[in-house]
Amino acid sequence: MSIHREGRSLLFWLLLILSALNYALYYYLPDQEVLLNLVLLGSVVFYLIILQFFRSPFVPIRQEEGMVFAPADGKVVVIEETFEDEYLQEKRKQVSIFMSPINVHVNRSPIAGIVEYFKYHPGKYLVAWHPKSSFENERTTMVIKSPNGTKLLVRQIAGALARRIKWYVSEGTPLQQCGEFGFIKFGSRVDVFLPLDAEILVNIDQKTKGGRTPIARLR
Repeated sequence: MSIHREGRSLLFWLLLILSALNYALYYYLPDQEVLLNLVLLGSVVFYLIILQFFRSPFVPIRQEEGMVFAPADGKVVVIEETFEDEYLQEKRKQVSIFMSPINVHVNRSPIAGIVEYFKYHPGKYLVAWHPKSSFENERTTMVIKSPNGTKLLVRQIAGALARRIKWYVSEGTPLQQCGEFGFIKFGSRVDVFLPLDAEILVNIDQKTKGGRTPIARLR
């Protein structure tokens, strides 16, 4: 387990601020033992909460052709057939994973391939499970083309708390299966649009681990 690069600067400055706050209170209010202990305890708990947002467990790169792995830690909230109208322009099976604030926030590629299409969309910050969040919220859309020509669309969606999406890819970027492609700070949602003949391997409310839980099998 390591700390993700997106959180290192924030955690460093937060540690300095909390340390300075506690030092100032101990300096100016040395007799307020109960208050000092409560502030110290609150500072430690708050720092640990923020720290766990940015944990980044080791996930091995895979080479399992035909298998689609979860792009994020979280819970499956949508499994349905829908029409993808941004790029693929065809019916697809959609699997959506909701990332809560306590989940790992790293996003991983479900399959190996080349980024054929990528676009960032500014937008709103509706709660991630809202039906309109997929096309009204701040989001990114990425299409991965596998070596055999199969295309998967993956969408990062910001939510009410997650107001910063990060991505490390552009069109033409090669991706390894389960390799990192992005990060969503403080949770949100990731959608995967699969071919209609894909075999779905997860159920609604099932917990997933990014890069470790198989969510579908391509035919």
